[in-house]
Amino acid sequence: MIVVADASPLIALSRVGRLALLQKLYGRIYVPVAVWHELVVDGRGRAGAEQLDGSDWIVSRSATDRKLVAVLETTLDPGESEAIALAKEMHADFLLLDEALGRAAAEHVGVKTTGLLGVLLEAKRRGALADAYELAFAMKAQGWWVSEALLERLR
Repeated sequence: MIVVADASPLIALSRVGRLALLQKLYGRIYVPVAVWHELVVDGRGRAGAEQLDGSDWIVSRSATDRKLVAVLETTLDPGESEAIALAKEMHADFLLLDEALGRAAAEHVGVKTTGLLGVLLEAKRRGALADAYELAFAMKAQGWWVSEALLERLR
């Protein structure tokens, strides 16, 4: 399975010490260079920086379609833009991305997306997570944004 991830889901899972949940579910995760730089270089000392830098299952890769990245950057940040382009190039099974505008742009260019809530539900379904609501609530307490309506649907 090929999974590309944007920064925010990695940050949210790192803040609660559950980044390895992605490895358990998907094996290897690809992140674009812009996301790697945002999290590991610019984010040195913050949640997730050490875990990403020290992992062998999170792989940084450059998107080669710079024209697509440039077009996407007119409305999205560099990490989201490169994540979408990389997922498209790699024919990823899905792109892990939470932001609505980014998800709409990804779907517009034919990239399937899922958000962190979808990952939590998949983890629960596969027995890798006992309580999706509890973990989502913990991530929200650490600054991850999720609507109360979506949080309640996890119960």
